[in-house]
Amino acid sequence: MSKRRKGGRAGQDGSAKRERVRDVFVPRPFEGLADEPEWIALRELVPAASAPLTLAPELADRYPERQVLLATVLPMAVPAMVRADGRVLLGLQRHVQSGDVSRDLAVSLLNALETEPGQTVAVPALPGPGPRLQDVLADGSLAVTLHDGFEFWLDPDASRDANVQASLERANASIYPTVRLAAAPAAYWCQVPEKAHVRWVLPDDEDRALDALARLSAAGELLLGDGTRFAGMFRAHGRLVPVWDLPHDPEADRWEEPLAGLAKRYAEALGDPAPLDPTGRRARQGLLGRQLTLR
Repeated sequence: MSKRRKGGRAGQDGSAKRERVRDVFVPRPFEGLADEPEWIALRELVPAASAPLTLAPELADRYPERQVLLATVLPMAVPAMVRADGRVLLGLQRHVQSGDVSRDLAVSLLNALETEPGQTVAVPALPGPGPRLQDVLADGSLAVTLHDGFEFWLDPDASRDANVQASLERANASIYPTVRLAAAPAAYWCQVPEKAHVRWVLPDDEDRALDALARLSAAGELLLGDGTRFAGMFRAHGRLVPVWDLPHDPEADRWEEPLAGLAKRYAEALGDPAPLDPTGRRARQGLLGRQLTLR
């Protein structure tokens, strides 16, 4: 986190305002939400998915006719859209953001609720302090639906001109096969041209999760089976996301049983209160050397 420079005038070129945003960087923007790992997965791992959201009671009373759908990404990565039927689409993956993703999303949602159906939603790039997702939503588990394409962006009865169709085709071409695995929460299989992966957002404190992974690595129990490789992990919004490389051809359901076994071993390692032994500490250092951080 950068320190604020002295001597600048607020609004001089936007730099002072940008620094204030960086000063309030929130490392776990989804903390406190029941499905924190799933929010992270939809923001960082999943190309095309949606989940209905329920407004907090006060907002639900104020906007009784409005339905809200969370989307991994919207056209041109806009923060929010309002369909002609009044339904609000809230985009998780976007180009412009402040230091608090939760605040960004809450502002987008509130502005969309004030936008007339079919009109463009105006969202400030730097929202300033105010309500966050945790304040504007009725918390609960996300009922995620994965999509093969982005047709869910559009009103079912809307006509598509050539530009809309071309945009959809380009967006759909960017989607790689993705499956939500049942063996562990917030775990996803995906298939890219040369290989496949399992990526799993762990729900636990980073240090404890890292110790547990180190125990498994030291014991030779961190793989998902023959032909698999532990590729490393990244940090996303305050949680660890380990990644495994898999052979390209087997379908997603082939990895349910291996992941279930790994999840059981991980839970046992997580509950081990003993300090790491020298082998475990070396394994931990090795894991740290293969870690990236996403913001």
